[in-house]
Amino acid sequence: MKWLVTGAGGMLGHDLVGELRARGEQVTGLDHAALDITAPESIEGALAAHHPDLLVNCAAYTSVDDAEQDEARALRVNGDGPRLIARACAAHGTRLIHLSTDYVFAGDARTPYPEDEPPAPRTAYGRTKLAGERGVADELPDASAVVRTAWLYGVHGRSFVRTMTELEARLDTVDVVDDQRGQPTWSAEVAAFLADLGPRVGGDTTGVLHATNSGEATWYDLAREVFRLLDADPDRVRPVTSAAFPRPAPRPAYSVLAHGRRERLGLAPARDWRTALHEALPRIRKETLRETP
Repeated sequence: MKWLVTGAGGMLGHDLVGELRARGEQVTGLDHAALDITAPESIEGALAAHHPDLLVNCAAYTSVDDAEQDEARALRVNGDGPRLIARACAAHGTRLIHLSTDYVFAGDARTPYPEDEPPAPRTAYGRTKLAGERGVADELPDASAVVRTAWLYGVHGRSFVRTMTELEARLDTVDVVDDQRGQPTWSAEVAAFLADLGPRVGGDTTGVLHATNSGEATWYDLAREVFRLLDADPDRVRPVTSAAFPRPAPRPAYSVLAHGRRERLGLAPARDWRTALHEALPRIRKETLRETP
């Protein structure tokens, strides 16, 4: 099976390429410089050159706040891009996994969002990502899957977890939001899920799935756990409300995703977020120290 990963320069794309190579799969990873998902000729050229059986689209416009000021640009990448990819995949007989987000929901629930919950995005970013989901479903309904994830952190690239490791070393106390609840998710675990899912897409598996670590936490809970794992005093983390950090785009108060379809399909269950963080943090810490002048 031949894989093509777009957005391979990003956190999740990088991890997915590494996971597939570790499994002995044939994989090509292309970053934005090598493949512009908003340009049909670029997509066509990549498919013609590499002849993948499956394309995983990790490319996205991810600046949630900037999207509020330039929704048209975000829509070109997050909405038009996936539709163009799906259309090209249909022409080439290539299956597709497209990555999406918890921001397609309103973020005001009290129980985990199932895969079939009606979307109701409240931000420009969420609207553009929902447009991408619909574009994939329209163009390639029988040979695609949409995988939503949330609260990603990883060894490569910027993330909340990495920021906390840096701030712990520099500040006596850190103020962290305690009124937004979600699922801290290690990107390497999503990569492993995608690697497991890929061979099934277009067979018994199409449509929407959720891929996050299990359990739930606030950003404050996550920061305290990072400090604890760093052998630092968790009480140095102080809880504040979202009002302390006003942003152009409102953050969802509740971003917990249910894993019902994953369970029904017999895919590996999601690990608890604390278990994953315990394994990931030493690697993130090592990478942070390596890059620190």
